[in-house]
Amino acid sequence: MGLILLEALLALVLLVLIVWWTMFSGRDKGELKPDDKEERTNKSSNKE
Repeated sequence: MGLILLEALLALVLLVLIVWWTMFSGRDKGELKPDDKEERTNKSSNKE
């Protein structure tokens, strides 16, 4: 029983690490700057 719980915990930790890596790995301080978000919003609005 303990081994199953350990394996489940390890899988959860691995999942969290993968999600963190894909979301925040390449960004400075983890988040986009507000200017970047506005520029993206304006670019997508112009396409319509």
